[in-house]
Amino acid sequence: MSFIAAALALAFPALVIVGAVRDTVSYTIPNWVSLALVGLFPLAALAVQLPAPTLGLHLLVGVAALVTGMVMFALRWVGGGDAKLFAAAALWLGWHDPLSFIGVTGVAGGALTLLLLSLRSMYLRPYALGGPGWLVRLAEPGAAVPYGVAIAAGALAAFPATPFAAALDTLR
Repeated sequence: MSFIAAALALAFPALVIVGAVRDTVSYTIPNWVSLALVGLFPLAALAVQLPAPTLGLHLLVGVAALVTGMVMFALRWVGGGDAKLFAAAALWLGWHDPLSFIGVTGVAGGALTLLLLSLRSMYLRPYALGGPGWLVRLAEPGAAVPYGVAIAAGALAAFPATPFAAALDTLR
């Protein structure tokens, strides 16, 4: 059972990284990434024997994050894929370390924005134009910010505080 718990726990960082990479190269986070996170969560919770009250708290945090993401999407602050990834990650992270998740997501989002502003400047943009198509899109002035990258950074920073990360100790 411990190997299964560890394998399920590894799905979380793998999927948020996939979401970040896909957002970077295409400005979209496929629905299957968020759906896989939501679908694997009950299996992972069962595998690590998450207590019922803790499970309920994870569900509550996930729903609160979904509502928050929907509001941010309605205000056009984030894309729909970002809102879904944020909620799916929050479901896994629960209330174990919300300040890391929210704080690192915000700081990473700010750093990413500054990086993209630099990339889109008249000084660096000419260099990006010779790169692959995804880099050219990122260098386009006025283009969106692939916020899935910041969400993944926040999720990965908060993950070690979860009971799912503790399941990875069984691999040692």
